Parts: sequence; C-alpha cells; structure tokens
Amino acid sequence: MPNPLFRPLRILLALLILFISLDGLGDRKLANPDEGRYSEIAREMALSGDFVTPRLNGLKYFEKPPLQYWATAVAFRLFGESELTARLYTALCGLGCILLIAYTGKRLYDEETGLLAALVLLSAPYFVALIEIVTLDMGLTFWMTLTISAFLISQNTADQPSQRRWLWVAWAGMAGAMLSKGLIGIVFPAAALFFYCLLQRDFRLLAQLEWMRGLAIFFVLVMPWLVMVSIQNPEFLQFFFIHEHFERFTTTTHRRVQNWWYFLPILFAGLLPWALALIPAAVSGWRSAAKPIGQNRIFAPLKFVLIYSMFVLAFFSLSSSKLPAYILPIFPLIALLIGVYLRNVDARWLAWMVLPTLPVALWGAYAAWQAPLQMSPEDFRRPLYDAMSLWVIGAAVVIAGSSLIAFVALRFHRKWLGVLFISIGTMIGVELIERGYEHISPLQSAANLAQSIRYFLKPETRLYSVENYEQSLPFYLKRTLTLVNYVDEFELGETSEPDKWIKRLEDFPPSWNAPGPAIAIIQPDQVEKMKNLGLSFEIIHQDPRRIAIQKRAIGKLPIP
Repeated sequence: MPNPLFRPLRILLALLILFISLDGLGDRKLANPDEGRYSEIAREMALSGDFVTPRLNGLKYFEKPPLQYWATAVAFRLFGESELTARLYTALCGLGCILLIAYTGKRLYDEETGLLAALVLLSAPYFVALIEIVTLDMGLTFWMTLTISAFLISQNTADQPSQRRWLWVAWAGMAGAMLSKGLIGIVFPAAALFFYCLLQRDFRLLAQLEWMRGLAIFFVLVMPWLVMVSIQNPEFLQFFFIHEHFERFTTTTHRRVQNWWYFLPILFAGLLPWALALIPAAVSGWRSAAKPIGQNRIFAPLKFVLIYSMFVLAFFSLSSSKLPAYILPIFPLIALLIGVYLRNVDARWLAWMVLPTLPVALWGAYAAWQAPLQMSPEDFRRPLYDAMSLWVIGAAVVIAGSSLIAFVALRFHRKWLGVLFISIGTMIGVELIERGYEHISPLQSAANLAQSIRYFLKPETRLYSVENYEQSLPFYLKRTLTLVNYVDEFELGETSEPDKWIKRLEDFPPSWNAPGPAIAIIQPDQVEKMKNLGLSFEIIHQDPRRIAIQKRAIGKLPIP
C-alpha cells in the first residue's frame, strides 16, 4: 500500500524543484569567465543569425559544440537578453536531471526510491549551486543522465517495443551530449557498457542496442551541424577533434593541471550531507542482485551506475586538464545510488552518517565569520565580504540545526522525517549562501565597468582590450572589442581572421590615433606603458583590476 505521505511530498518536491531551479536566476550579474563567455557567444549568435559558426568577441570559437549556444540564443530572441535568459537553459537542464532521476528510481524500484533519489540530488550543494550558473557541464549532465536513465529503464522491461523506444531515447540523449561537449558524450556511455559487459562476462547485451535505428537517430541529430560547420570552416575538424579532445586530455596545453585526487574532495563535499553514505551505498550497490530481463539474461542497474560513475571520475582524474565542474555528470546517478541505499538502510545507522554535517556546518560558520577579519579595514572588498558572511553564517546555522534534528528523528526510527529535515535544511542553506554571494558577485563581473564605459560610448567608438580580456564585458556593452597583443583561447579565431585583432602592442598607437573616438581597457600597471607608447588619453573608469581610458578629444589637455 503506498505511503500516504508520498502525495503531499511529491507536491512539496515539485515546489522545491521549481524554486531552486528558477529563483534568483536574474539576481546576479554574469561572472567571469564562463558565464560571460558562453552568454556572449549566444548573444552574438542571436544577433547575427549564424547558428553554424560560433563566435566569441567576433572571432571564430570552436572549443565546444553549439547546443547550449543555440538554446540560449533562442531564449534571447524570444525573451530578450538578460541574466535570467542567459541562465535559463542551465536551470532547465538541472531541473530535468532532478525529474529524470526521480522517474528512473520509480521505474527501476518504487516511488519511495525515486523520491529519495530526488531529495539526495536536491540537497547536494554542488549540484544545486551549479543550476544557477552558466556552464556547459550542466547541459552535458542532463543529456548524459537522459542517456543512462533511458538505457537503465530499457533494461528493466521485458516488453520489446517499450525497450526499443527507451533505447532510441538513449541514442538521442547521446547525440545531445555530443552536441553539448563533444566526444565524451559517446565515450562515457560506451565505456560504461563495455566494462559492464566485461565484468559480467556477458556481451549479449551489445546485440540488443538497436544499432541500426539508434545510429540513424544519432547521426541525423549530430551530422548536419558537423557537416555545415566543416564546409564553412576548413580549420574546424583539426581544431575540434585533435586540439580540443586529444590534446586537452593528454597535454597541459590548457594550463589546468591538478593532482590526480583533485576531484575526490569535490565529490564528497558536493554530496554533503550524504558524503558518508556514499561508500556503503557503493558497496551495497555493487553487491545488489541483478534483475532478470528475459531470454535468460539479467541486468544489475546499480553496478552499471557505479561503473559509469567510476569511469567518468577516473577519466577526468587521469586527464591533464581539470576543472571542478567536470565530474558533475555523475551526481544524478550517484543520487540514485544513494537513494536506493537510503530506502533500505536502518534509520538508527543512518543517523550517524548525517551527524558529521553538524560540525562541518559550524566550522563553515566560523570560517565565514573570520574571512572578512583577515582583510585590511581599508580594503574596498571588506564591506562586501562582511555582508556575505552574515548570509553564510545563517546558512551554516540552518544546516547545523537541521542535521541535529535529523539525527534525533533518525535515532527514533523516523527515517522520512529525518531525511526531509536534513534535505530541506541543506537546500535552504545553499539558497542562503547564494544570496550571500550576490553581495560579492560584482567583483566577478564586468557589469560595473560596462556601465561606466556606456556613458562615453558612441556608435562610432572603437573599443580595444589591451593584453587582457574581460569575458562578460561584450555582453553588457552589446559590442565586441578589438584584442591587442592577447591570444589565449582566441588563437584559432585570430589565426583564421588576422585582420580582426592587433598582434603586437607596437602596432596599437596608429589604430588608437586614427580619426574617431576610441576607448581601451587596460590593467592598472599599464598606464605608464600607454604613455610611453605616445597615447593621448584620459581615464574614465578605474578599479583595482582594470582601467578604461578614452582617447583625449581635441582641445583637451593631456593627462600629466
């Protein structure tokens, strides 16, 4: 008989999902670098109408496939350009992951397992925080979750037509993952499938994957863009497949070198308050019984989930390029694994697993209180961090209090009450931390710089970015800038279109001194360098990180 608590709980979870996914999307300015970069690419795509060749700051940009750019460009055209529409696709992908994992848990096990898995994911701080940040990894996570979930459901049904349909969905999900972040959309599910068959010593599963229709679905979705972009840009194939895939994995060319264990603390901290449940959940999942699926075959869904998760973790741990969000695609499946464990574990034993969240939260409150005190009273950032620390302390108190109440409830065998308290308390805590971050978010954005420049900007004004590039500045100015002596991620675009940038600093003065108004963004230590180049200018914006200079108008005295 279904638990009478489940119906109101479903309504509560639906409200929480909508609140977490959509609340506050437009409250923060876009941050450097990722939010500015990917929002600007979509803005330029929406403006130009060219949905084949992505461009950043007017230059060709092939580091990633275009699915997220397409979705955000459409959002810009439909709803206007804003922080909310820039983050809309990411938020919807996060929401989709939560719904997918709840549905998958229900289909594989029961409704209670699906609800528990959704609660685990909703209270995983790292996952929830990234829902409101423009990053390609959340889009990849949704499409990978769809791929794996559809495959798991297909193996949980003996009905052949239903199994085929779910496999088609898995192939479509893999195409979405490919168009989100490249070949890993194929590598991750393929590797998980291969190692699963190898460990089970049963490769008959490979014959049941709807290869003909599946490959047709995949290629129909992926190939049109690959063909069109390759025809229009002959340099695409070498850069995208060799430079962005093999060189990124095998070399340090992207300068993102970290220790092999880099992702382990991110995984465990990102799963609080369920970090201590991860290892016993993994052991239990590996030992879980396989399910019969007809034709004398069995399938172990949790073992497949573990193989997939371990491969993704190992893949990025071995890679020479590491960024924190790379392992995000395993969080929804790990939530399913922990959800199954919570469904079966004794409440009194679970109590001791959530209790360590209490001292961790209290330590977080102390760290938030101390952080502003380490700054000089004259530091302009001090008031901003003071304001943020109050929100973080409040969040830590909420999380600590909810973990203590959950501990007591679990010790008295009230499992669902305990799980709800710790989950909802963590969700509220993460939301408070995000509110606190809003106070320091201007430090990570070029919105204020753009506002200062906009007062002096005319349609004919030439804009330059000298030996540096502010990722979010073009989005807020609605204009691109001419790069001066700056390469970094623009190497391919600058090589393909050399007339769109100034290669050497020595070549900058003639362009600056040409007739018409000009504004340049420089770093604070470059003022004397600009004077030595013979530039005549006045400062129109200055902060600790950058300076905006304007060409001195005729009749004005030069700056001393």
